[in-house]
Amino acid sequence: MTKARDTANLTGSGVGLSLLDIDAGTDIGAALVDADLMIVDDGAGGTNRKATMSRLATYMGTKIGGGMEFLASSGAISNAASVSFTQFDASKYDHYQFWFQNVIPVTDNVDLYLRTSTDGGSNYASSSGDYHFYGNTDKTAMVVTNGIGSDTNEYGVSGPFYLFAPHLTAYTYGDSTNITFTDAAQGRVYTTPPGAGSGNVRLAAEDVDAVQILFSSGNIESGEITMFGIVNS
Repeated sequence: MTKARDTANLTGSGVGLSLLDIDAGTDIGAALVDADLMIVDDGAGGTNRKATMSRLATYMGTKIGGGMEFLASSGAISNAASVSFTQFDASKYDHYQFWFQNVIPVTDNVDLYLRTSTDGGSNYASSSGDYHFYGNTDKTAMVVTNGIGSDTNEYGVSGPFYLFAPHLTAYTYGDSTNITFTDAAQGRVYTTPPGAGSGNVRLAAEDVDAVQILFSSGNIESGEITMFGIVNS
């Protein structure tokens, strides 16, 4: 007795759904990436096309709305003069967060700075008076926090720094509320409270599309910094 089986029509309307058997396929064995391909029925009109996973990510962003997306990481820092981030996209993000993880200076008792660029990182504003921090209008950078220690058992800076609406052609505000660090003077751990002591502003009516993070003196000994975008809804 001959066993009945389905056959594929490869010259007419294509392969019916009942003939597809993805269970027998080999697992990709890795995380999905933007370049991976999928098949879609274009507009449910019967025409199958390929699409990359990056298109799915874009589509999901239009449906979910809001939220925070990972953009970049410095990786493990090792005796670097500075770290720069250029992953700004005004079409997707309204605000940004930079997370510091045990960012330690080579030099003891220094400030952690963030400088802004309006030309994609080719130049960073660094003149006295370019920034305002906690009543001081003569700053050469936004001050994430100050007086950071680098001695034994002093673990640098951890916590978030917020940059608000840098895509606008206006003053750009930054906030370092909840930054935790080890103070160089007494070796004590402090957390920046909400209020004037955590506020910064770039004193220029210009858009910001890159930032540079560095210490007021000496290199960054170690740590990691990550950048997130706040999706516009």
